[in-house]
Amino acid sequence: MTGVVTKSTGSWYSVRVDDDTVIDCRIKGKFRLSGIKSTNPVTVGDVVDFDMEADDENGIINKIHKRKNYIIRKSVNLSKQTHIIAANIDQVFLLVTIDNPPTSTSFIDRFLATAEAYSIPAVILFNKIDLYSKALLAKKQAIEKTYRDIGYECLDVSATEKINIDKLKILMKDKVSMFSGHSGVGKSTLINAVFPELDLKTAKISTQHKQGQHTTTFAEMFVLPFGGYIIDTPGIKGFGVVDFEKHEIGDYFPEFFAIKQHCKFNNCLHLNEPDCAIKKAVENAEIAESRYVSYLQLLEGENENYRIDDWS
Repeated sequence: MTGVVTKSTGSWYSVRVDDDTVIDCRIKGKFRLSGIKSTNPVTVGDVVDFDMEADDENGIINKIHKRKNYIIRKSVNLSKQTHIIAANIDQVFLLVTIDNPPTSTSFIDRFLATAEAYSIPAVILFNKIDLYSKALLAKKQAIEKTYRDIGYECLDVSATEKINIDKLKILMKDKVSMFSGHSGVGKSTLINAVFPELDLKTAKISTQHKQGQHTTTFAEMFVLPFGGYIIDTPGIKGFGVVDFEKHEIGDYFPEFFAIKQHCKFNNCLHLNEPDCAIKKAVENAEIAESRYVSYLQLLEGENENYRIDDWS
């Protein structure tokens, strides 16, 4: 039998078949160790083949179909290399909040670069806009302009006030959409606004640390009543990228890629090379300085706390 993985708990997988029946499946031990260097060899969105066990209640997955794409990050499990968040995605929605909790541009850029690397269109959702002061709205507008100028679609939303929920539904219709972001940015609340029947659990922000609490434990895919699918994912604190070659990183920044042919050297890393088009664009404020800092982070393998003071 063939189906789509709709939920992964690490040891068991929910697989939906054509008649919308959901079968609980597992994988064989040798399949788990077949050269897949991730914490989860099977992930939500995977198309898989499985055989029913003798009791005809559960299945055993024996094949993963070729993925058209996936979103991957470094795993917190040090014994493995990566964690695949979801596969076979039409688009990703990155939820961003300016405060409560704050989302750094470094985190945004790492996520967007990964989406670019796997050719997945990304939309940035600025959530909780009904809660912001004039100063925070001004900051939001400045950040938003940076990404709009690059070509990313941005949408202001409020789950509680139902701002632009209809526009969001139009973007999601008949597509497989993945939602991601820090814990506490309001993913579950926003998904509930889009699809109230799901009634996903939500939690309050920690007032002391301005961080969210995990309410989504495992990635899960849901069928949308207006057409398409939504993948809810656990909130993440940091986004560690994997498998980026140094000479390829600039290609995952669209504004870099657009002008790199004007660099003097074909293999320019945009560091200290003469006549670098990217460095000139940063100096002329044609490329956002924050984006260049994020590029340097990725190039040097630094974490998201890499500061602008660290380079000159």
